[in-house]
Amino acid sequence: MRLFQLILLSLVLFLQYRLWFGNNGIQDYTQIKSAVNSHKALNTKLSKRNKLLKADIEDLKLGLEGVEERARHELGMIKENETFIRVLPRKHNESNH
Repeated sequence: MRLFQLILLSLVLFLQYRLWFGNNGIQDYTQIKSAVNSHKALNTKLSKRNKLLKADIEDLKLGLEGVEERARHELGMIKENETFIRVLPRKHNESNH
């Protein structure tokens, strides 16, 4: 009976060692989990960047007005929730009519 208990105890200790320090154990799991979390943070950052780039592309499709609007907004010349209106100067011959 003692031999059986000794074998079981040895087996439990061996399995605990493999769980904590062995291949695919707890240490590997925590390293992989850390890597996954860092990749999630990077994906979030890149997703935000992609949204900004998409907005830039849409602005460029509209012409230089969108680019000017964005530049003015970044310089603080347009406040949040304020509408940008571009006023074009009249040509000299149009003002006479």
